[in-house]
Amino acid sequence: MLTKDEIISILVVTLILGFTVSLMRTLDIFFYTLITIFLIIMINVTAKKVAGFYLDSEVETKIWEIQRYGFKPHRYFKRPFPAGAFFPIILTVFSVGYTTWMAPLVFDVKTKVYRAAKRYGLYTFSEMTEYHLGLIAAAGIMANLIFAVIGYLIGFTAFAKLNVYFAFFNMLPLSDLDGNKIFFGSLVLWSFLASLVLIALVGAILII
Repeated sequence: MLTKDEIISILVVTLILGFTVSLMRTLDIFFYTLITIFLIIMINVTAKKVAGFYLDSEVETKIWEIQRYGFKPHRYFKRPFPAGAFFPIILTVFSVGYTTWMAPLVFDVKTKVYRAAKRYGLYTFSEMTEYHLGLIAAAGIMANLIFAVIGYLIGFTAFAKLNVYFAFFNMLPLSDLDGNKIFFGSLVLWSFLASLVLIALVGAILII
């Protein structure tokens, strides 16, 4: 289930990405892009929530924020900068509409109370490790890649491309993005998914 804050975050970034991707060429293109972006985000979010469920944890999605802007301890913004909301606009402007930032969301994980009592072989303690966070993040990436293939096979090329672009940006090992969680959770898993995403990206550019 999505919380109120999650719904608001998803709707806000959907509107922003819908605008930056479509550039409001026509209302039809804008609404089609809006629906497509919303489906892509929901595929990613749902996959991570399912993965979290099987790890006896609750996954909460939120807009990506940056608080620290340097290496020195005192270099912090007074208020977190909502990078997930502004980066799509900034990159679209600087690239003159050629590309847009498509990693607007991150997630937090809260373990359930009874997690320590279970033994599924996936874990033997109540704390979430970086590996578990990586698995949850990887579930979202894999879901987008799978639906990209499905979209391509049934003729929804725009849907397929945007799934690939969404996966690509989220695989970047930066800040609190999914790619960073996967990278520090398992370098092998990150390398495998990064290879798949790059292959899909080349296919999206050259074939689709």
